[in-house]
Amino acid sequence: MLQNNPSPTLDELFDRIRARQPDQPALIDPPDKLRVTGQPPRRLTFAQADRAVSALAAHFIDAGLPANSVIAVQLPNTIELVLTVLAAYRAGLIVALLPQLWRQAELTVAINRTGARAIVAMGNIDGVDHADLAMNAAAEVFSVRHVCGFGSNLPEGMVPLEIAVDRKIDNSRLAIQDSRRAALVTFEASGSGFLAVPRTHVNLIAAGLAVFLESELPQSATILSALAPSSFAGLTSSFVMWLLSGGTLALHHPFDEDVLAQQIETERCDTLVAPAPLALRMAEAGVLSSMPSLRHVVGLWRVPEQVGSSALWPDNGCQMTDVYLFGEGGLFAARRAEDGSPAPIMPGPYRAPPQVPISSTAGEIVLTPNGTLGLRGPMVPVAAYAPSERPSDALGSLSQPDFVDTGYAARIDRATGAIAITAPPAGVMAVGGYRFLEPDLQEWARRLGPSAMLTALPDRLSGHRLAGRASDNTRAREALTELGLNPLMVEAFRDRRVAD
Repeated sequence: MLQNNPSPTLDELFDRIRARQPDQPALIDPPDKLRVTGQPPRRLTFAQADRAVSALAAHFIDAGLPANSVIAVQLPNTIELVLTVLAAYRAGLIVALLPQLWRQAELTVAINRTGARAIVAMGNIDGVDHADLAMNAAAEVFSVRHVCGFGSNLPEGMVPLEIAVDRKIDNSRLAIQDSRRAALVTFEASGSGFLAVPRTHVNLIAAGLAVFLESELPQSATILSALAPSSFAGLTSSFVMWLLSGGTLALHHPFDEDVLAQQIETERCDTLVAPAPLALRMAEAGVLSSMPSLRHVVGLWRVPEQVGSSALWPDNGCQMTDVYLFGEGGLFAARRAEDGSPAPIMPGPYRAPPQVPISSTAGEIVLTPNGTLGLRGPMVPVAAYAPSERPSDALGSLSQPDFVDTGYAARIDRATGAIAITAPPAGVMAVGGYRFLEPDLQEWARRLGPSAMLTALPDRLSGHRLAGRASDNTRAREALTELGLNPLMVEAFRDRRVAD
C-alpha cells in the first residue's frame, strides 16, 4: 500500500521509471562476477528487476520482519545488492550497510548497535566464506532471527535467496511508504567513538541530487560504478544517482583495470563513478581518453584535504567532478575548472547547480569556532553526531549546533576567501574507505603481547596504510584472524622480505 508524499521514497522513484520504460536495461552485473562470487553475471530490464524486488520483498514479509526493523546487508557490488536494498524499502525495512572487509568482531558490534532482525550475505566473495561469517555473527546477537544469502553451498540454517523466483507479493501487507522515515544506517569511526548513522529517503535523495546536478549527468545515463557498497557516499553516488537519471547502472567489483575498461567500452558507459585517485591515475595514463562514450567522471575523495594539491585533470573529453567526503557526516561536489584544476570551495550555502540563481540549496559549509569544517543541510544527520546529553545539560541542549563538525581542520584563504582543508580529524585513521579510531589500533596490538606494534602511516592514495611488527608475524596474523578482525589489520603483519 503506497502513500503519496511530497518527496518519493527510493522504491517509488524506481517504480516510476519501471512504469515508463519496463523493457529498458536497468542493471548489469560485473563481467567477472563468476570469479568473484561463483555466480554467472546477469542483466535485468526494469520489469525483470521489479519482479525480483517484489519476490525478495515478499520473502522478507513472509519471514515475519516487521515494518521499520533493520536488515543488515553485506554484499559485493553486484545486482543482488541493488535488488536487496529496493526490496527492503518495498517491505518497509531499514538497510544497515556492512563493509565487505568487516569480519566477525566488527559485524557483531554493528549488528548489536542497530538491533538488526535479519542478515543478508553472499555465500562467497573473493574466496572468503561470507555465509559462515554471517552465521557466526548472528549466533552472537540476540536480535537476529533470520539469516539468508545468495549463492550456492550455503550452510545449514541459512535461507537461500534467488532473484529469478517469480513470487507474488500481497500488496495489502506492504507498509505505507514514507520518505521521512529512516532508510539507511551506515557506520562511522569519529572523535565521538563508533557511531551508527541513520538517514531517511529524503536525506539520501538530497545527497544524490547534490552530486547529480553538480556533475550535470544526463537523463537516461549509463553509469558504471566502481565503488564498494559500504557507505552513505557509495550508495548515493551510484544507486541514488541511477534512480535520479532513470538510466542503466553497470556495476564493477573493485578493482580490475582491464575489466573496468572493457565494461566502459562494451556497455558504452557515459559516466564513471570511482575513487578520485584511481580516476586521476587512469586519466594520466590515457586510459579514459580511449573511451569515446565516456563524458563524465565522478571522483570520490575519502581524503578531502588532498583535493587542492591533486594533479590537473587532463583535457580528454571528460568532465571531472570532485566529491568531497567527510566520513558518514556528509559530502559536497564541485566540477573541475576548464584548466583541470580543482574548483575553489567557498564557505556558506552551496547550490546545485551553482550557476543557476534559483537552484535549491544543497547544503552549507561553515568554519566552526574550533577551526574545523562543519556541514549543514538536508543530507546531514545532525542528531547522529550530537554529543550525549547529561542531566545538567538539559537546558543547554536547546543551543546545540545545527551542523555536523567533521573534525577536518580548515581555514579561510585570505587571498581568495576559499576554504582550505588542511588536516584530517585527530585520532581517526582512514585506510581507503575504512576508518578506525587510533586507540583501537593500540588495543588490537596490545592483545598480541608487549612485543607487538601496530601503527598507521600516511599514504597519498588511501589516507593511511597499516604496518605491524611482532616477534612472530605468522602467529600474529592467526591471532588477529581468531579475534575476528578484518584483513586490513591481519595483513599489517605480513612478512616483508627485501630482495637482494
